[in-house]
Amino acid sequence: MLTDAPLSALDKSLPAAADGLTAAAFLATRPRLSSFATPLLVLASATLDANIARMAAWCAERGVGLAPHGKTTMAPSLWDRQLRAGAWGITVATPGQLRVALAAGVRRIQLANALVDPVGIADVSRALDADPDLEVLSWADSPSTVTVMNAVLDSLAPRRALTVLVELGAPGRRTGARDRRTAVAVGEAVRASPYVQLGGVAGYEGALAHDAFPAALDAVRGYLRDLAGLHRDLGLGSGSVVTAGGSAYFDDVVDILRAGTSGHVLLRSGAYLVHDDGFYRGISPFARDGGAPFRSAMHAWCRVVSQPEPGLALLDAGKRDVPYDDGLPEPQLVADHLGGPTRPLAGEITAVNDQHAFLRTTAPLRVGEVVRLGLSHPCTAFDKWRWIPMVADWSSPDPVVVDLVRTYF
Repeated sequence: MLTDAPLSALDKSLPAAADGLTAAAFLATRPRLSSFATPLLVLASATLDANIARMAAWCAERGVGLAPHGKTTMAPSLWDRQLRAGAWGITVATPGQLRVALAAGVRRIQLANALVDPVGIADVSRALDADPDLEVLSWADSPSTVTVMNAVLDSLAPRRALTVLVELGAPGRRTGARDRRTAVAVGEAVRASPYVQLGGVAGYEGALAHDAFPAALDAVRGYLRDLAGLHRDLGLGSGSVVTAGGSAYFDDVVDILRAGTSGHVLLRSGAYLVHDDGFYRGISPFARDGGAPFRSAMHAWCRVVSQPEPGLALLDAGKRDVPYDDGLPEPQLVADHLGGPTRPLAGEITAVNDQHAFLRTTAPLRVGEVVRLGLSHPCTAFDKWRWIPMVADWSSPDPVVVDLVRTYF
């Protein structure tokens, strides 16, 4: 999804040769990676496609749907790849993100959140009335959510009802009714409304755990059994949705919800697309089951700008450029220049501040050399970049940039 607006120096990461050109015109010049400055986030097209195909095939084999979480990338061009591979639709987290999905032409959207903002409710209602083929799902975890929706919709006199899923949570965790009895009351409030209709149940098992040790897996599985029980409590049938599934425990989601409900199981996994060299690399079901794992489709390139003392190199990538909330970047390769031959690099990133990363290493480095970093947590990698260059794969020396991925955070 490329815009026709000209690129400029205001677009972080792009070289001066792009100034004044549209993205398509700039790509037509076949720019090389070496023409970009550091720091730089780079994607690999072949790896993205391999991850997409792997997840699509896995879901198809099990007869479950996939509505990947678009908040991970907020990149409609990448959503389009997922949709063309068979995804049911796209999940978003906020009304603002939902507007981006609508503008991008997505026809099935799940808002994994309560829709209580009056402007957002009105936007969705008008969009549904204007397009009979549009499907939008939102969540509710209390009768108060339904009350707010009713009040706004009553003033709009909509022609179509909004579809709502009852969200089950857990004590001390994120949103969601704290027990099944409360969740059933939410469902009854939805059924009593003239403006919203009950479409199923929803939850997020990833809020209960952050590792794959037995206690964490037991908590996740117990929660999923409760979510399946809620689906039965509400008397929902095969035409309803039961949705859960981040990128860490989607195997358990499918196993338990398929066996415990008659509804259409809809995963929301989003990080599988880009994957990473950190948190998801270790916890993904494909890594834990000993099979072929996803591979990271993103890396950052940065430059050695200072060596103020032995064993310490300062790199020109900081909190504005790389994720740091779920594990620090890891040094992987070093080269004389961007796009040049690489050699392995051992060491550790011990901290990042606003504009620098602290690399501790015994390897000989020179000021001006470039370092490739593996990153952890794609959800907080993409939000730092408006345009992200994409190469075909990692293997070519000084690869041609084949695409620019535009994000909309």
